[in-house]
Amino acid sequence: MLFMLIERFKNRDALAVYRRFKEKGRMAPEGLTYVGSWIEANFDRCFQLMECDDARLLQQWMLKWQDLVEFEIIPVVPSKETVETITPLL
Repeated sequence: MLFMLIERFKNRDALAVYRRFKEKGRMAPEGLTYVGSWIEANFDRCFQLMECDDARLLQQWMLKWQDLVEFEIIPVVPSKETVETITPLL
């Protein structure tokens, strides 16, 4: 399952997040896969796509970052799969 995470850097401090990433890496548990990410031009937010079959893996990972980041989790479905679901109804 795919999850779009909207990460808001606490205190607007992207440097603290990147510093930890440089020191410790992503720190994702086995089974949680990083797909890609995009950073807002003003460094306020990160939009990150992650994949896993068990949402508890996301929880484990977020606990390692919760002091620096506030998370919003949105389960998403690729557009191609959505079209396949909707097409019979058209």
